[in-house]
Amino acid sequence: MAISPEPREHQATVEAPFGQTLYRFLFFDWLFRDVSAARDLFERHAAREHNRRMSRYLPVYMRRWSVLAGFDFALGFLFERVLSATMLSALFFTGSCVTLTGIVVMTVSWLILTYAKLS
Repeated sequence: MAISPEPREHQATVEAPFGQTLYRFLFFDWLFRDVSAARDLFERHAAREHNRRMSRYLPVYMRRWSVLAGFDFALGFLFERVLSATMLSALFFTGSCVTLTGIVVMTVSWLILTYAKLS
C-alpha cells in the first residue's frame, strides 16, 4: 500500500529571506546562465537559448531601476534645493547616475539578446 503525499494545502511553504527577495527584485543575474561555463556545443546553445528566453524580463528590471533613478534624483533635488545639504544631495545624485548606467547596460543586453542573430 503506497502512502500518498499530503495535499497541497497542507504542505508547508518555505519563504525566502527578505535579503534574497530584495536582491532578486533588484538584480537579474540569477535569471541567466553562464554560456562560457558550458562544456560542449549543445550546453552552450541551451544556455544561450535560455538567456534569450529570460531576456523578456529585462524590461521589468529596467522599469524598477528607472523608479529608483527617479527617486534618487528627486531626493537629490530635495536635499540640494530645499534643505541645502550638498553632501547628501551629491550622494543621491551619484546614486541616480549609477542607476542610469545600469539601465543603459540592461537596455544594451536586452537589445543584444532579443534582436541579434547569434549563431
